[in-house]
Amino acid sequence: MPQRLPSSLLPLLRCLADGRFHSGEVLAERLAMSRANVCNLLHQAESLGLAIHALRGRGYRLAHAADWLDADRVRGALGARAAHFTLRIVDSVDSTNRALLEAAQRGAPDGTVLAAEHQFAGRGRRGRAWQSALGGSLAFSVLWRFDAGIAALGGLSLAAGLAVARAVNRHSRHRAGLKWPNDVLVGHRKLAGILVEVQGDSEGPSLAVVGIGLNVRLPPAQREAIDQAVVDLAEMGVTCGRNTLLAACLAELHDVVVRLRRDGFRALRAEWEAHHAHAGAPVTLTLPDARTLHGIAAGVDERGAFLLTDDSGVTRAFHGGEISLRPRRRQP
Repeated sequence: MPQRLPSSLLPLLRCLADGRFHSGEVLAERLAMSRANVCNLLHQAESLGLAIHALRGRGYRLAHAADWLDADRVRGALGARAAHFTLRIVDSVDSTNRALLEAAQRGAPDGTVLAAEHQFAGRGRRGRAWQSALGGSLAFSVLWRFDAGIAALGGLSLAAGLAVARAVNRHSRHRAGLKWPNDVLVGHRKLAGILVEVQGDSEGPSLAVVGIGLNVRLPPAQREAIDQAVVDLAEMGVTCGRNTLLAACLAELHDVVVRLRRDGFRALRAEWEAHHAHAGAPVTLTLPDARTLHGIAAGVDERGAFLLTDDSGVTRAFHGGEISLRPRRRQP
């Protein structure tokens, strides 16, 4: 069963961040543990999907140099925007969304960010589990507080997806697109997912925790555990580190939330539709009651609702459900 990491594992892995060989003796001395403990911890890291090379006489190294999260580096990359965030990075947590919702109840301020190296019970939409890889994923949540009621936050998930797509597209030659309401895709394969959880009154004030999981370098075990086609940044040739990527996502999130608060989702609608991966394509809309509707994806409205044009030419707006793309069968 997934569980919290041993407290000594991440300090050990940070010693290997440069991708060079380090002897077990030196690692044990640096971390005040036995060489047997070093070996056992590295075996546990391998079970979590990290590739580690061991060579007699030289020691251990990571197969891929790791960019472990560092709050100072993230703040430095954010520049002036760092003032808008309260950033906390933890080694291990069950769910960044759950932990941040608890912090919100204790009065955590607007712009609080919780990022985790290891998320062992991450959640996606509709109760699904979110697969994360130690050192190979970016998992974080951001708390936003609003004066408006919950009803005014309808476009927040779409705005967050747009922010992540912007951040990825800064560093990738493979353009990221968007699937309504909360997925970031590259070539119709999932790169990132977003989970928005809201609390508050219908009239206000309210709060939202925006959780983001992004695939950086997924090992085979994690890929096999995911029930859909996925892609990661390593496969896309993206070489920027996770600290740079986290800062880029936070900067774009700040900008879209400022716009959303001031002008509503209608101010972001055209840009979202320019990233729409299924624009003009035949889709099936599965509703919460399991009914399915077929039609053409016609974009989104000013509140972020999905627009579906049916075979009779009637366009309807939907605020919930899950979109999947299927080829339309021709009638015999």
